[in-house]
Amino acid sequence: MRIVIVTAGSRGDVAPFTGLGQRLQQAGHQVALAAHDRFADLVRDAGLEYRALPGDPVELVRARTAAPSPEAAGAVFAAFLDELGEGVLTAAAAGADLLLTAFGPAPLSRLVAAGLGIPSLGAYLAPGVPTREFPPPGWPDAGNLSPADNLAAGREVLARTGALYADVLRRLRTRLELPGTVAADPPDDWPICHGFSPAVVPRPADWPANVHVTGYWWPATAPEWQPPNVLVDFLRAGPPPVFVGFGSMTPGHERLQDAVAVAVKRTGVRAVVQSGWADLTPVGGDILQVGDLPHDWLFPRTAAVVHHAGAGTTGAGLRAGVPAVPVPVLVDQPFWAARLHRLGVAPRPVPIHELTADTLTDALRSCLDRPAYRDRATALAQRVRADDGPAAVLSLIARLAGERPPASA
Repeated sequence: MRIVIVTAGSRGDVAPFTGLGQRLQQAGHQVALAAHDRFADLVRDAGLEYRALPGDPVELVRARTAAPSPEAAGAVFAAFLDELGEGVLTAAAAGADLLLTAFGPAPLSRLVAAGLGIPSLGAYLAPGVPTREFPPPGWPDAGNLSPADNLAAGREVLARTGALYADVLRRLRTRLELPGTVAADPPDDWPICHGFSPAVVPRPADWPANVHVTGYWWPATAPEWQPPNVLVDFLRAGPPPVFVGFGSMTPGHERLQDAVAVAVKRTGVRAVVQSGWADLTPVGGDILQVGDLPHDWLFPRTAAVVHHAGAGTTGAGLRAGVPAVPVPVLVDQPFWAARLHRLGVAPRPVPIHELTADTLTDALRSCLDRPAYRDRATALAQRVRADDGPAAVLSLIARLAGERPPASA
């Protein structure tokens, strides 16, 4: 079967699908991954076919941030969605028997799949279905909602998403010559897989049978990858360092440089700092600056990880069995940060707007001085590693293929 995986956004929105794609390919499928150009090498290094999607997520965030008004920011995003819709159609039309789609481009992918007459499957990295058990990722003031409010908030998020996509979906429906009766919303039985562990977010009891929690889909690592000598030497030169990185957070947080450097010095730890999209470059004698590195290699060699609580980085830290200091920035990050604290593997989150040398120092000391965080992280890692997320996706794909009528029907 020719499977096309469609995703959009940052590196964390792409990397897990490289590992999932590899497993699908090993099972005999032909797999292509459609993503933005800046991730072409990441996809090809995993041995997957790369199909391009237009737009640059970094430039998109910069343009929306620089927009003089909310209306102007909305226009920037609308133009991005128009390009993305055409890109999803082009990627799928190049040959596909099944579309797997991340949450972000899901409305576009479902419509394209309907236009091409092929099945589609949701492949979400964060909870994307309303439930009474917790509020949706990204919902403000999410800590004190009733079960009914949780459910209403989840439905409101989907309604807002539908409104954002309404114009581009209307144009795409015309482009595909689909009747107006083809709904933008997914049918009630549309299958959705969530790529995180049930040990981290148990499957809600009120989710329908077509919605699954499979376990994580770990990013692929290029077989020829070797750690830089300077990193190997740094790790050997002293006790395990803390990792500090804020992933795809964009520039504009220069104050973090001093906060990180001062907190590392005050806490008396060594640190490996990943520059990321924020170009984080704090200076200090016990600080090593690095670029992109496989988290599955580095994190087990650290004492703790300070990160933005993106879905992928959160999963990597849990897999490594190390405690965390979550510093959420936006979207689903506060959800994962709160989840880490609730699971007992992290102190209370420090939102990015509250991050100072003092708050980071206090959080690091709390994380490192309490063995309970590491003990809980070690125990949870065993459960997370026991999952086989891709196997569950393969099983569902096999079921979909069995239910699909023959091409001649």
